[in-house]
Amino acid sequence: MPELTIMITGHPAWAAALHTALGGARLLHDAERPADLIARLVDDAVDLIVVDGADADWREWTTAPKRSPATRRIPVVLVTTDPAIRADAPSFGADATLTPDEVATRLPALIYEQVSLPRALQQARLECDCAADLPPLALAGVEKFNAGDYYAQHDLFESLWMQTESPVRDLYRAILQVGVAYYQIERGNGRGALKMLLRSRQWLSALPDVCQGVDVRGLREDSAQVRAELERLLPDRLSAFDRSLFKPLRRV
Repeated sequence: MPELTIMITGHPAWAAALHTALGGARLLHDAERPADLIARLVDDAVDLIVVDGADADWREWTTAPKRSPATRRIPVVLVTTDPAIRADAPSFGADATLTPDEVATRLPALIYEQVSLPRALQQARLECDCAADLPPLALAGVEKFNAGDYYAQHDLFESLWMQTESPVRDLYRAILQVGVAYYQIERGNGRGALKMLLRSRQWLSALPDVCQGVDVRGLREDSAQVRAELERLLPDRLSAFDRSLFKPLRRV
């Protein structure tokens, strides 16, 4: 299983204790909140955000990830001794609050409960689900996607996603969101397409390279190229977008 990636915010004195307690994790420290926070969280595949409650910007650090569909699944832990902030924290999106003294002792168990264990269980179920064949509705969706009928593929994959309870539903959600991004580009809505590509990445990154015969790795790479081109052309050159970047879904 890949190492966990944890973002620490602000200028906390307890950061050293966190580094010691979580030596096996990849720790990112953003002292100042980046303007492209959501993209950074997505691109770095952040599993947990630990927010310094002493930072004047703690509310935005806490609420911004929960406002975006691309990052709202990421647990947020707020660290503070201020009882007023601890009381307000849940309303701003914090999933848990700790005092600085509790960071080294309680955070590892919290990470296991909220991140490591759920991820291990999901990966185990995914391995089983991904070994199966694509269901008929997905095959029809792939056909529509590869024909460039991105609106119709959305309806098919969304129907299958709603019918599916196992983690493999993330495969169907990822494909439909990439297709919707392509549809938005065709309609001239570059910003909407970029948001959808950010949303799809969280599901694509959690899937194996091949799932139910779909070349997931190829889809990751293709959609990343589309996103890079979008970012290069926005805000006012979307008409120059090269639609040959819309690659078909490949089967393995």
